[in-house]
Amino acid sequence: MARRSLNEFAFPLPTAQLKRRILRDGARANELRDASFRRVVLTIPVGKVSTYGRVAAAAGYPLYHRAVARLLRTDPPDLLPWHRVLGAGGEIKLRGAAATEQRRRLKMEGVQFQSKRVDMEIHEHEFRMWEE
Repeated sequence: MARRSLNEFAFPLPTAQLKRRILRDGARANELRDASFRRVVLTIPVGKVSTYGRVAAAAGYPLYHRAVARLLRTDPPDLLPWHRVLGAGGEIKLRGAAATEQRRRLKMEGVQFQSKRVDMEIHEHEFRMWEE
């Protein structure tokens, strides 16, 4: 029996029209969706990190990584452990003083960096279905 590639099981890529709709929708607050993101972010333990995309997927909104970024940017800073959410590949996506603060907070929690990226092999939090 021939092996099947993973691409056969993947969802089709969204069309340009669907991408625009997701971008517009993600730019607006949605209390139900935002509550899901908050629950997921609160499950990331001290010394672990995740990415905007993985948080969105764990909350049930796999294409809404920008909505996660919007939520973390607009919520009060002490409400969520915002510093534990990074860009793809473990990059700090913030700029200036905010990036310095995020790196400082992560180092205080024992997170190790490889140059400008967090060592995701060691520090990435694996979400479990029952944590969502």
